[in-house]
Amino acid sequence: MNKEERYDLGIKTLKKMISDESLNTIGNMKNISPDFWDMIVGFGYGEVYAREGLSLSKREIVTITSLITQGAFDQLEFHIRAALQVGLSENDIIEIIIQCAAYVGFPKACQAMIIAGKVFQEKE
Repeated sequence: MNKEERYDLGIKTLKKMISDESLNTIGNMKNISPDFWDMIVGFGYGEVYAREGLSLSKREIVTITSLITQGAFDQLEFHIRAALQVGLSENDIIEIIIQCAAYVGFPKACQAMIIAGKVFQEKE
């Protein structure tokens, strides 16, 4: 697959996961660094997320868990929204966070739960 095909597949994958409005918002990153934006879309979503081995919902479980573990909370809201879009329920996300509490600690789980609560509230 060439660079353009990976990018197109990445955009197609992202459109399954997030709204057009969200895509436009994160797409502003290309104004900062077009090369970095191409890497995110082409590699992250065109090669990794588009693979057949796991569903998008399972990939979001892994991603949410990894973000909580790292304390990468700036990215968590985006991926909670994406998880809801690809079929995870609010309860699924709450259980993921509770499971993480046992392994990464309550401070990170508390922060994740606050972010999830914000997303759930906005969704209503």
